[in-house]
Amino acid sequence: MTILLDLPSTREESWRWGDPAAIVAAAGLPRGAALDADAWFMDLPGARALFVDGVLDQGRSDLRHVTMTGIHGGEHALGRRTTGNGWSIRVEADAGVELLQIVHIATGGENQLPAQIVLSDGASASVIETYVGTGWSNRSTRMMLGKSAKLTRAVRLLQTGGFVSLRDEVEIGAEASLIVTVLGAGDAGTRIDGAITVTGDDAFAEYGGALLTRNDQRQECAVSVRHAALNGQSKQIWRAVAADKSTASLAARVEVARDAQKTDGVQSLRGLLLQRTATVNLKPELEIFADDVKCAHGATVGELDQRALFYMQSRGIPHAKAQALLTRAFVGDAFVQIADETVREAFVADADAWLERAL
Repeated sequence: MTILLDLPSTREESWRWGDPAAIVAAAGLPRGAALDADAWFMDLPGARALFVDGVLDQGRSDLRHVTMTGIHGGEHALGRRTTGNGWSIRVEADAGVELLQIVHIATGGENQLPAQIVLSDGASASVIETYVGTGWSNRSTRMMLGKSAKLTRAVRLLQTGGFVSLRDEVEIGAEASLIVTVLGAGDAGTRIDGAITVTGDDAFAEYGGALLTRNDQRQECAVSVRHAALNGQSKQIWRAVAADKSTASLAARVEVARDAQKTDGVQSLRGLLLQRTATVNLKPELEIFADDVKCAHGATVGELDQRALFYMQSRGIPHAKAQALLTRAFVGDAFVQIADETVREAFVADADAWLERAL
């Protein structure tokens, strides 16, 4: 049976490296048994939510401060498909909530789920999401940060098959802080699609991570940060490692409005080819209308340093081990902003597991 989906065309600039055919194929995968959720939750206190094919498993969840409510998915080409019942966090002024861990298990076919995070002035929250299984998992998340609010979010894309698509829309108020880290270390295709707007003065946004691809896999991100207020800061630190005949694509954009003086924006896109048959596409963009800003971007693609490999082998380190150590150091740049040691170690372990399969 052919699955018909209304998806964007690769003729659109924002989808130039997209893979709609992979989404269609993922949506048509047959259903199977669900994975064991306990293996994917980290040993951390706080609320837990388990979604199987986009549906909350109430019996194995401990929602606490999380509610399920109707959420509109927005107008994005994929995000609008998620309209319906989704998870929501609302934190009152100057309050904090316990860490929320979410495990998304896909068993085949397609599943949709919207979410929203609303932090009032001075509020704080932390969210960890893990995606496993196979199928098309489509998500949209709206985040609204009030004055001096703080949100950290870590996302692990570990599905073994199918496709995961994320749509994030964020509004950051004055003196608020957003830190998002994404790791694509599964074998599924992925698309990370973000639109962040800095609406308040003296706000900070960091959105980055690492995409690790192998075989004929394709992963991509298309993230834009728009500065619309004074003294804003943003960082987009992305790393991509591609092996075999795979493709990793990173598109990062910074827009600075005319009134957003004193903006400081940084983009760092780096790609590493483990074999010359692999591909890494990089596209940093700056669009600046203010005249008193400090914005910089860098984009490089290369192979492992042969001199470093030779030196390590001359000290008795096997070639494969030397490759793994250098690649791990390269990817580690994308994880330094993760403050929680347990979460950071989980990301490193995921990357190490990928390296064992790829090298």
